[in-house]
Amino acid sequence: MVTINQIVKGHRRAKYYKDHRIAITKCPQKKGTCIKVYIMTPRKPNSALRKITRVVLHHTWHRIFAYIPGIGHRLQKHSNVLIRGGRVKDLPGVKYTIIRGKFDLMFLINRRAGRSKYGTKKVYNRHDHRYFKYRYW
Repeated sequence: MVTINQIVKGHRRAKYYKDHRIAITKCPQKKGTCIKVYIMTPRKPNSALRKITRVVLHHTWHRIFAYIPGIGHRLQKHSNVLIRGGRVKDLPGVKYTIIRGKFDLMFLINRRAGRSKYGTKKVYNRHDHRYFKYRYW
């Protein structure tokens, strides 16, 4: 219930929402081109070699850092990629992730679980004529 003091002060304003993924505002994904592909080490408690790339977006010309998920990649300079939101917590400044199985970033071949994030089709082991189109060997 609104109090009299609140009515006197004026109307209630909606909460201000800040978009943290500025480069892909109002878009689920955007296409871009790799400028530089390299590795980076994560923040203090973790240690690894994370694969990231510098991407320039086609329509907005934003230059962003994007994470390359999964094992192995064949990305190099001038490769076309599709990016989505999704930051990597232990890499500072990396707020975007590249979608596998689109454009020049190939899908993961031996992936069995969580295939939708890595662009992999389901592999059927039955020797039936209906399933031969999904084999990758």
